[in-house]
Amino acid sequence: MGARAAIVWDAAFLDYDLGGDHPLDPVRLDLTMRMATAFGLLDDVEPVSPRPATDDELERVHTPGYLAAVRAAPTAGWDPGHGLGTGDNPVFDRMHEASALIAGGSIAAARQIVSGATRRAVNLAGGLHHAMADHAAGFCVYNDCAVAIAWLLDQGVERVAYVDVDVHHGDGVQAAFFADPRVLTVSLHQHPMTLWPGTGYPTELGAEGAEGTAVNLALPPGTGDAGWLRAFHAVVPSLLAAFRPQVLVTQCGADTHRDDPLADLALSVDGHRAIYRALRELADTHADGRWLVLGGGGYSLFRVVPRSWTHLLATVLGRDLDPNRPVPADWMAHAAPLAPHVPLPSAMTDRVGAGSASTGSAGTDGDPGFQPWDGSTGTPLDNAVRQTRRAVFPLHGLDPDDPRD
Repeated sequence: MGARAAIVWDAAFLDYDLGGDHPLDPVRLDLTMRMATAFGLLDDVEPVSPRPATDDELERVHTPGYLAAVRAAPTAGWDPGHGLGTGDNPVFDRMHEASALIAGGSIAAARQIVSGATRRAVNLAGGLHHAMADHAAGFCVYNDCAVAIAWLLDQGVERVAYVDVDVHHGDGVQAAFFADPRVLTVSLHQHPMTLWPGTGYPTELGAEGAEGTAVNLALPPGTGDAGWLRAFHAVVPSLLAAFRPQVLVTQCGADTHRDDPLADLALSVDGHRAIYRALRELADTHADGRWLVLGGGGYSLFRVVPRSWTHLLATVLGRDLDPNRPVPADWMAHAAPLAPHVPLPSAMTDRVGAGSASTGSAGTDGDPGFQPWDGSTGTPLDNAVRQTRRAVFPLHGLDPDDPRD
């Protein structure tokens, strides 16, 4: 076994740029890498350079006709049949090349794990989980998450678990593997009645022959750190223990934060840190440490995403940051002119919620803000937990009403 973790990075990832005032601004990636560098997290870490995904690799998930449409889009323009040229997915120059490089980055991260070079690998530019087989959706052109999972399966990996903590339903990944019992997709997201894409109900369980391999936990708007972690720990660990994945793939969107402009959950950066540490523990416990980490959403570009994903990189690298540490002065000096009207954060904590600087916990029993699910009902959150457990736990031989499962 080689290095403990690998970071896949190329400045060309910033070319995935939907332009104008589009919410998915690549500045969030640049600011994250600058912050991680300022903290010294990337000292002695040689980034892994990706290559673009090939057509054969992309066509494990996407249709040849769709690839042709993406290639033609910069000159053809509007193509609503393939979701191109819309407000969510505007056409941009070299769209295919930029999108294929991100998908290739996620394959590169997967290759690091399969080869034995590392047990953990991260592609922050990845996590484009909404793209479907034949159309773009939700800011996503190629579904790098699904492409990387398909690549893992092609290398002989027999069971892959995908856990999506983005505020939006991981619909494209679920669709790609809805009939494949080798892939467990678990999505925790804001309730689909209150947020796009309007899917991700507990009753979406997988196709015939793969029942129980699609898992959806729909959270009420306003859910904060303690509630989110309560729901997570009531569902995810038991399913991973039953499924026994050989690789854990996680999509780590930061748009569950209370400041995110596109959604209505209420987590903090401290809650995100607790989530990442919990995912690391689950990878170590249930996947022999094999953890493929992808980025995702996150639209508070200056205040949230760089801090959240710097904690993510620290977690992957095993160099956890003290949340009380101040934001580096040179990062502040770089960011301030880019967002003159945005109050920049001064520390790596929001000083609220689970896993905050006061506890430093991973959001489990040691955290005073966290209470494990005990089978209770009544609150919308507990009812959401019960709905998901009752829908899927029996399909894995688990008792939905026993809090020990």
